[in-house]
Amino acid sequence: SKTSENVTAISGFFRNFWIIETQRNSINENGSAVAFISVPDFGISPEPGFPPRCLHNPVSGEKACSDGVSATQKTYDLSSEVRGYLSTLSSLRSEVKSQVDSVSVRVDRVERELEYLENKIPTQSNIEMEEALLEQQIKAVELEQLKKKAKINVEKDCSTVLSQVKSLKIVKKSGDPNGCWFKDPSEGSNKVYLFSGFRNNTILEYKSLKSFTKTSTPPVKEVQLPFYWQGTGHVIYNGFLYCHKADTPNELLKVDLLNGTVVDSTLLPGAGRLPVYSLNPNTYLDMAVDELGLWVIHADLEYGGNLVITKLDKVSLAVEYTWDTQCRSSDAEGAFLICGTLYVVYNTRYGGRSTIQCLYDIHDTIHSNESPVMFFPKRYTSHSSIHYHPGDKQLYAWDDGYQTIYKVETRSNAQ
Repeated sequence: SKTSENVTAISGFFRNFWIIETQRNSINENGSAVAFISVPDFGISPEPGFPPRCLHNPVSGEKACSDGVSATQKTYDLSSEVRGYLSTLSSLRSEVKSQVDSVSVRVDRVERELEYLENKIPTQSNIEMEEALLEQQIKAVELEQLKKKAKINVEKDCSTVLSQVKSLKIVKKSGDPNGCWFKDPSEGSNKVYLFSGFRNNTILEYKSLKSFTKTSTPPVKEVQLPFYWQGTGHVIYNGFLYCHKADTPNELLKVDLLNGTVVDSTLLPGAGRLPVYSLNPNTYLDMAVDELGLWVIHADLEYGGNLVITKLDKVSLAVEYTWDTQCRSSDAEGAFLICGTLYVVYNTRYGGRSTIQCLYDIHDTIHSNESPVMFFPKRYTSHSSIHYHPGDKQLYAWDDGYQTIYKVETRSNAQ
């Protein structure tokens, strides 16, 4: 480096500058030592007019002489050169000191960062405590869900199961090939509602099933909503509409039909990524009502596209409990619940005789592999919606633009 070269040069200079030899070869009679200083030959020639200066040894008679003026001049020049080297050394020392100070600052910063990281990284004991706390929280959530499930099971004495789909009645042909219609299943209500199409914002309300059947009777009310619905899986329960809001993957709305205002909404976890039934590709959320209350059905990719049923609080839309089923969504055209049991209806994409081939009982008292396949009475159907009415024990279906009713036969499954 530059510093090393300068130091080497200065060292060489001083080695060749003065050689001082102290000789204790002569001792005078009084025992005093005389120092003889030999001045090496630097090639200095005496200047004319200046006598040489000599140093005598009184014992040996030797002497050493030099030209005073030339030696002084040489000494001055050499001193100037030395001062230059010393100035360079001083500058280099300042530079080295600055670099050392900079390194020291960086080392201090690294030490502080290491200390910060040591304080941030939890110890093994802390990790174990956090894992134990998380496990307790998971167990608490699972226990709470089990309590909710038990509450659903004992809330009502519901032991009814489907025996067969008995008969068919074509009530009317109205609206688009896709849609849904039903009665409000709340007690004491006779109102009938019609939703035409899978994307609309108009609801037709009829006073009763009898007035709906008459072609000449207009609806008593036409409700215009400030938004569009999506699919054919809506229900009206206790005067409130529960539907999937259009242009959203999984937003459920609760709407007061008296004024058409949204009173509550929720996002259903896991829903909206694929249609609930493959034969009805425009429906992603299918609402249902049975003897236990309000439900929503959807298909979930995390469960291989199988159907998932969720019990909702009809007031707040809060999720009470969710069950994942083994019932597939492929080749399904609709589903409904009776007393907490899901019945899935299958068909072909060309239309045909609808069959119930899969069921799921939240009480775990009946199983799909133990239940025979149930056929719908009509040999050619293509349902875009099927809704169960727990009071009438009937299915309200939309069959390619025809509003139809199926009578169902049930039996007790009390253990």
